[in-house]
Amino acid sequence: MKVIQLILLLAIFASCSCKKSKAVGDQKQDSVNIDTTRIISPDAPHVPAYAVNARGNRAEPMIAIDNVCAWPNLTQMQDGTLVAMIHNDPSHLRNPSDVECWASTDGGLTWKKRGTPAPRDNAKAGRANHAAGLAANGDLIVICSGWSDPDAKDRGQLLPVIVSRSSDGGYTWDIDRDAFLTPWPDRARSKASPEGYLVPFGDICQGNDGTLRVGMYGGPAGVTFVYKSRDDGRTWGEPAVISHDKIVLEPALFHLGDGKWLCAARNSGAQDDFGMDLYISSDDGRTWTRRGGLVPPKRLPGHFLRLQDGRIVLSYGNRWEKSGGSVPRTVEVMVSKDEGRTWSRPIRVAQFFRDGGYPSSVQRPDGQVFTAYYAREGLEHKSYHMGAVIWDPNQTGN
Repeated sequence: MKVIQLILLLAIFASCSCKKSKAVGDQKQDSVNIDTTRIISPDAPHVPAYAVNARGNRAEPMIAIDNVCAWPNLTQMQDGTLVAMIHNDPSHLRNPSDVECWASTDGGLTWKKRGTPAPRDNAKAGRANHAAGLAANGDLIVICSGWSDPDAKDRGQLLPVIVSRSSDGGYTWDIDRDAFLTPWPDRARSKASPEGYLVPFGDICQGNDGTLRVGMYGGPAGVTFVYKSRDDGRTWGEPAVISHDKIVLEPALFHLGDGKWLCAARNSGAQDDFGMDLYISSDDGRTWTRRGGLVPPKRLPGHFLRLQDGRIVLSYGNRWEKSGGSVPRTVEVMVSKDEGRTWSRPIRVAQFFRDGGYPSSVQRPDGQVFTAYYAREGLEHKSYHMGAVIWDPNQTGN
């Protein structure tokens, strides 16, 4: 199979607090430096600690939304409501599906569906891959693609990218099919994407100049970009390439503040060796430099969160296991006290079997972190679901 076909099949995987940073003092931590191609050996004897709750006990996962594959992307509204954009079918994009908006008004304990920002285009189509966030005026924005025929072996072709907007907290949505003004890159054209459509991923973030940004990726090198919106998310253009010579997949953007950015992106390693690389920008996302490997193999993809105390949390799914499914995989976090230059040892947040990961996190007003992820199976739950854990960032890792 050609590289582009393989990568576009990987594109089915679905979801950074983007506030400006405040100064963080120099603090010691059990850290690893990200200027190396591998931080920790996958066979290292170190056993990660587990996240704990406010009472100091191990944080326990919950079934937040059942019978969905989810690929959750979380947004915290200005009134504290938690909103999750999810892929609503209980399969890894093998059936027709939509992207739905669910909300919780009790800190993530219970969830209710509000609306459908990305309904399927027809009876066969699957809307699934999405990025989401808040516009400067408080509106919810979802950017979504998907596949024309998920039932088919090759899932058909990539669907056109749509931009959906809600001004009532996710109940109703206006859908724009012509919001991307720049022609799609010729290098992204393939049998799976004759028009060169790209795949949105992660959080929609606000730049130093007040414009919104979103990561969009394709298959070959040179076709993963940061797109910009100068009208608060209504139209998008001015793509800035992340790397001209590296394959960059599932780019998770994070604005440190003052025009400095991080991007954690899945790389193109072999099936048992792919992981995440860290890219940085110091000119408000116009140009990017690869800093190095961020995690050992099969830890992906990433999501960034700025904590109230200034630290940065990177969450990801750890899919490293060679036990035929008898040993659970995990959702893990690492913490940085120096703006992403070094990171703590990993801390386990949740466990799952088989397919899963792709976490997204927000910090509630009470200081607790709510981390959502998807799982094919939990330790005692045998169907696809959006799992969640509420954990205390001050108690955890101490």
